[in-house]
Order: sequence, then C-alpha cells, then structure tokens
Amino acid sequence: MRLQLSEAAERFADGPGALEGLLRGIVDDVDRAVREPLEIFPVCHHSPASALAMARRLREKQPTVVYLELCEDLAPLLAELRNCQLPVAVQAFASEIEGFPAGWAPLSVVAPITEASAEYQAIAYALDTPGVELVLVDRSSDHVFQWEPYEEPGRPDPDAAPPGPDTAHPEDGAALHGDAVGVQVGELRPRFADLEQHLLRHGRVRHWSEWWHQYVELPLGDADHDTYRQALFLIGSLFRRLAPGDERRTAVDEDRERYMWTRIRQHLTATGTDPADALYVCGAAHAASRVDEFGVDGSDTFEISPRTGTSWQYGLIPSSHAAIEAQFGLAAGSVSIAATVWTKNLKRSKVAPFRLAGQAGTKKPARAGKAKTGAAVPATAHATAAAVPAADQLSGFLQRPPVLDGLDVSELMGWCVDIVRAARRAGYLASTADAIAVFETSILLAGMRDRAKPNPYDFLDAAVTCIEKDTVPGRRDVRRLVEIMMGGDRIGRVGYEALPPLARDVHDRLAALDLPLERRGVQRALLDISGRPELERCSDVLWMLRYLMPPGSARPIMGERKLGQRPIQESWDLALGTHQRALIEIGYEGVSIEQVLEQRLRRTANGPQATAAGVLEAVEDATLYLRSRRLADELGARALEVLATERTVDSAPEVLQRVRRLLGYYRSSEPALPGWIESFTKTGYAHYCTLLPTAFTDDEATVRQVAAMLGFLFSMESLALSLGCDRAQLELSLAQSHPEEPAKVALLWAAQVQIGRQSRADLRRRCDDLLGNPLTLPVYPRYLSGLIHALEPAPGLADFVVEALSNAFGRLPDPVLLPWLPLLITSLRGGGSHLVPVLVREAGRIFPGRLDALDAWTPPWLAPPARPRPAAAPGRPSTRAALLAAHPAACDAAAALLGCDDPWAPTEGTAPLPTGAALLTRHPQTAKAAAVLVGG
Repeated sequence: MRLQLSEAAERFADGPGALEGLLRGIVDDVDRAVREPLEIFPVCHHSPASALAMARRLREKQPTVVYLELCEDLAPLLAELRNCQLPVAVQAFASEIEGFPAGWAPLSVVAPITEASAEYQAIAYALDTPGVELVLVDRSSDHVFQWEPYEEPGRPDPDAAPPGPDTAHPEDGAALHGDAVGVQVGELRPRFADLEQHLLRHGRVRHWSEWWHQYVELPLGDADHDTYRQALFLIGSLFRRLAPGDERRTAVDEDRERYMWTRIRQHLTATGTDPADALYVCGAAHAASRVDEFGVDGSDTFEISPRTGTSWQYGLIPSSHAAIEAQFGLAAGSVSIAATVWTKNLKRSKVAPFRLAGQAGTKKPARAGKAKTGAAVPATAHATAAAVPAADQLSGFLQRPPVLDGLDVSELMGWCVDIVRAARRAGYLASTADAIAVFETSILLAGMRDRAKPNPYDFLDAAVTCIEKDTVPGRRDVRRLVEIMMGGDRIGRVGYEALPPLARDVHDRLAALDLPLERRGVQRALLDISGRPELERCSDVLWMLRYLMPPGSARPIMGERKLGQRPIQESWDLALGTHQRALIEIGYEGVSIEQVLEQRLRRTANGPQATAAGVLEAVEDATLYLRSRRLADELGARALEVLATERTVDSAPEVLQRVRRLLGYYRSSEPALPGWIESFTKTGYAHYCTLLPTAFTDDEATVRQVAAMLGFLFSMESLALSLGCDRAQLELSLAQSHPEEPAKVALLWAAQVQIGRQSRADLRRRCDDLLGNPLTLPVYPRYLSGLIHALEPAPGLADFVVEALSNAFGRLPDPVLLPWLPLLITSLRGGGSHLVPVLVREAGRIFPGRLDALDAWTPPWLAPPARPRPAAAPGRPSTRAALLAAHPAACDAAAALLGCDDPWAPTEGTAPLPTGAALLTRHPQTAKAAAVLVGG
C-alpha cells in the first residue's frame, strides 16, 4: 500500500514532496494502531456502522475489560441507564465552583447516549455480562474546564460548523441540553474547512452528515472487522494530519490521548489484565495518535493535574435527537436517519444487539455472555489472534468500486405516500400527483449525484421541492415532516429510580393529583382545596416549582398567591415531563425544593447587583412560598443594608409598593411589626429625605420615581414619626428642592399642599395663571402629568386633579391638547395604571350619573360661593333660641353632653335669659355649629 500511495503522489504532485510524506504518514498511523497489542476499536459517535461493528466484535472477542472514552467520574451513573428510556445524557453539574472564574457558573458537561451508538453497545455488554469490567479512561469533568476554557458569551467558536443546511433547527427538544459543554465520544469531522468543502463539492452533497452517510456509513455497514478498523484509522489519521486550525484544540486532544493511555496502563498494571483480553473504544481521531504515551508500552512521563475544589453533582437528564444535533452541529434529522439505518442494519445482518436488562422502551435483550454461535472464545484464542498481524484489507476496500444498491421501489413508494399523507394532515394541498412527483424527483436527484438508489436526503430534497410550494407561518414545513416520518425526534426519559432525591420527592408530594407527571406534554390539574384540604400541600409545591423552574413547566390558570390569602380552588397546566432536565438540575442544588428556594433567595439578596427592591421581593417570596418568618427577618435586615447604600432612586416605585404590601400584611396578621420593617421605615424616611432635593433636579430621575419617594415619605410618615423621626427633615428637604421640569414643579406644589405649606386656593391660582399665560400654555400638559403622578403621595388631591383635567380639556386649544393625549395615555398605561381607578372613581363622584342631567349640571369649582347668613341683632333672642325652647329634648341631650344639668327657667315678660342661653352666649361657636346642623 505504501508503494501504491508513493506512486500516486509522484503522479499527481509531480514528485514525492509533501504529499508523499502525508500519505506515508497516514499509512504509518494505520499500521501503528493495527499492531497495538491492546485492540483499539475506533468509533464515530451515533454511527450505525460503528454500533453494528461493535456488537459483532463484542460477541466474537468477548473481552473481560472494556476501556471507554468517557469522563471517568461519570462511571457510577451508567448502571442507572437501565431505568431510563433512551436517548438520555449523562450529566455532571456544578453550581458552586472553586478554582474557576465566578462568571462561568453553573458548569455543566453532558454525554448523550443513544441506542444506535457503539458506546451504548459497549456499556450494555459490560454491565450485563458477569466478569466484565467497564473502565472509563477519559479526563474528568473538572479537567474539561481546566484544559478547555469556556468561551466568553458572544465569542464565536473558531471550530464551530458554519450556519446553513448543516445546522439543526431549534424546535422541539433541541434545548434539552441547555448550554452544557458536550462531550462527544468519537467525534469525526474534518477541522480543515477547505477539505470539508472539497469533500462536499466532489461528493455532490449539501452537508457533512449526508457525506458521511453516503461514503462511510453505507460502505462500512457490511464490512468485516479488519476492514472497518483500518478504514476508520485511515479517516481519523487523515483528519488529524489535515487540521491546521486551532493549536489549543490540537494540544487538548493530545493531552486527552496521553490521559487515556496513562489511565489504561495504570489499570493494566494494577489488575494484571492481559491486553489481549481487553478492548479500547475511542474516537477514530484519537485512535490514530502520534503522542509518545500511545500504546501499552508508551512513555509514562505524563502527569495528571489534580482536580479543583469544585463540588460536582451527577445525574441523568433526558436527551433527544434534536438536542444531539444542536449540541454537535449536525444536520437536522441526521440522528433520526441514523436510528432508522440502525434498525435496517439489524434486520439485514441478523446481528443481536446488546441492551441493558430492564431497559425502558426496549425488547428483552439477548444474553451477552454468549457469542452468536453460542460458544465462548477462550482467552488463549484471543492471545493467538492478537499475535497475528491483520492483513491489508484497506487496499482492497479503497480500490473496490462501490456496490450500487438496486432501487427499492416499494420502499421509496411508501415514503412518497407517507409524506403526502403527513402533508395533508399538516394543511398542505398535497395529492397523488405530488407523490408521483416526489418519486420521480428522488430518482432524478440520486442520478444527478451518481447514486443508483435515492437515500433519505435525496428524498428530503425532492419532498421539499415538490410539496412545499409556499410557507405558512405556524405550520410545520415539509423538511420537518420528513424528519418525523423517518423516525422523528425521539426524546428520552429518566426513570423514577434514576432521579435525584429532590425530583423523587416532588413526584411523591404531587402524587395526590393522580396525574402521570412523568409524561411529556401539558396536563391540567384541578385543585379543590376547600373540599380536599390535603391538596393545599400540592399547591405549595406547585407555586415553588413555578418560581424555580422555566416558564411553562407549572403555569397557574386559576388562582393566585398573595400575602394574607389562603387558596380555595386552583387550576394548573403542568409539563414536568417536558421540563424534566430543569427539575433534575434543581436536584443538584439541594435535597428539597424548600432548601433550593431558600438558597436562591439568599443568593439574590446577597448578590453584588442586589437592590433594595430586589431584596424586598425576596422577603415577599420567602413569606409567600416558605412562610418562614426567620428567613424573612434575615432578608429584611439585608434590605435595610442595601437601601442605606443606594445613591439612586431607580427602584423607589417598587420599594414603595412592596413595603406597603408587607406593612399591610404584618399589621393584619402579626401582633407587632417586625423589628426590621420598623428600622427600614425609619432609615428609608431619612434616606429619601436626603435624596429628594437631588432627585427633583436630576434629569435621569423620572417623575414617577420622585412621586414614589414622596409616597414613601407621606404614607410612612406616621410610623416614622412614632419611631423617632423628625418631620422637619421632610420640610427642609422640600424647601431645598428647586425643580425646573414642569412635571416635577407641579409635583412639588402638590407636596407643599400635603404638608400645609400651600393651600388649595394657591394651587388653583397657579394653575389658572398657567392657563392664562400664552407662554406657558404649550407646557401646561406637562404640569398636569405631574399633578396626576402626585396622586401617589397625595391621593386626597384626586378631586383637584379632576378639576385641573376638566379645565385643560375645556380651555386648551386643539393644537396643544391633541398631541398631548397620546403621551398622557402611554404614561398612565406604563407607569400610572394604578392611578387611573382613583381618577375614575373621583370623576364618577363629581360628574352626574345621567346624560340628560349634564346640560343643567354646574361643576363644583364653577358654582357661586354660598352667601353668609345674617347674624342676629345683639340684645335680642334669636329665633334659633325659640327653636331650642320648642324642642327641649334635643337641648337637654346637648346640655347633658356639656355637663349642664340646670332646670329650665320660665320665660315670661322681661324675665332674665335662662342659664342655657347664657351658656350659648359664652360659647357662640358651638351654637353656630349646632344651628348649621339643624338647618337654622
């Protein structure tokens, strides 16, 4: 083979040169890997050909030790695969990190496993065969981040696949892995972009997944063991030698190879295992390695660095075909097509695959302890076979022309009928003519690409061309329909026994709902808490899950949770099976959802970006969901610290709303206010008094924020004064405020009215002056905006604001009024929606309730003032005194209230006035008030 490649190099490159060295190096790599005493089994991840060859070799060789390229710290989880429905992913997760930058948290590493993969065949064989040991030899999850630093957000990956047809679509289960770093066992893709484009162009395919399917999967599907190994060794060596890209990534790959061979030699030395009885499963790119540590006789100079202090959590999360494609940049639908090819290969070759006993969703597995012929191969035979070098099978494989499969008319016709049926169900106007067109176009495309038999990718292109004549938003496209028809996006599920304790506890506590929560999809849960009080605990769990998990996992349809309220009836849409990954990752943070919620609330309150409003929200959440007075007091003390250090008023509106809610809750449910809220009120009063003059003149502080500050000062004033605050602070603060913006000026006027520094008549006169001045008329709507926001600190001015608005609508010209109306509506909707009911209620009280009464109605502010009543002449009894004498019972009651019990004196002639009249003379104000009450 070396001679043939040398002659080819001289013929195509006009001399030996670099091409001859490259080709000779590839042959040397293959020869070195083949002659290694420890049998190396190269694989490609999720390759049906690799899985089939692995199943064959395991039944023939029956190794006693299987070395697998997978993170060594994931080994304890593999036994839990039998409790899951594939595909799933083995995950290492760390939320609290040590030794890494804080911005990297949380750290996550996933290794997806499907049934159509050589790794699963090796795992199933090792776990279900007595006397077989499975050893994971790849770097640990901690070393993944030590050696391959996480890229900064937004920084492009130089080795990432370019966007285009080779990019998986983001729908369905594509986000099941989250933002985890994928550990791809057996990655085999050229890192030389020009080489990949050359292969795609001359292979007449659109993307790498189709090239691999056509030129590697199909030829190797029926190849013998030696041919399969040598072919993958060749491909791996070629891609390694033609990879002039990222040197850091190449160095990491070489360190991984040193790491794995070091672990293998350590295990062989410790256990005394004969290399002939072992099998090393790794990616084809790592099999063709040139490091000094390669082989069982390699160098032992490589030192493995210690792990950091990061605490790792391990578990299984659901995966899917779309998630694997999105994780590793494969073409959409390629993993589903691989699963279909795997099923066909099993039927054609009659090879019995390995499956874990009790695996959910699989048939009863074959006995792994027997070979296909039923006789085990003795270890001596293994050693003899390993001692004999393999013959050159690669030359014949490369020189042999591809076998042209005949057209399977029935299969292609079935595909065409199925896709037309699926398209009609999806809303397309497809017919039998479209099925015929897809059939003929598939054959035509295959012929143009030098294929006698259309593959699934040819059929996919033909279906899109012939059926998808238009695109309708919200409807699945034909490409997606073909993927579903070819096998669909299979989504795995982690069984109950393999869940972390927190997830199992959640399922146990929600068992009273009588719903299959492990299923995917949305399920409706109805909680009649008044009839079944035990469901209140389920309600508590659901509200905590809504807080902790992504949106859509637990969504309330009916019912709400507020401070001081108890639930009566609730309705929920639950999708815990769909969001099983999020629930499992929550289980890595604690043993119960209460513990995780408490940790997150503390993390929010003590974070570097914490604000007073955010900490108060945490206090409210701790009271709502945990009903923990201890945690609420702790977080409330933290809110006091954060408020004292704030130098802006950005969060003033939210602080006001949350303090009012918490204060109302504690006043109605507690015998005394907590100490932290009293301190918060006292500190907040002084804090906002200090910031008020600056906020009035600061252009960045909005009117709503300043109004919220005043609302805090006025609504909390009585409590603050009782705690020792001085009202002079507020008066001095307002006196030092000199705003220039019209809205803030009107807000200051309203505050002065509230503290008594200005009367309503003065405020009304100021507004009339603004309306009467042509220079200030255009900006008068901005003054009105300030008055509307003034309802936050001074709700008693609601009638005056209605009066000001009515005057504005009545007197402002249309060129001024009409442009201001949209601004008024948007400002009220955005930041003053809670003020609209106050205005509407006050307007309903002032304006007449019937339309026919509007014409004769006079606004109260335009009605003439009532004339004063004439006073009685001095020295002469008033008619009001006669009224009192005519109704002595009322006078006796009033005298009793005043402490006067003298009897009535006769009133004949010119007798002196009774003592009661003398009392009225001494206290004329009381008499006048009583006269007004009785209408005298």
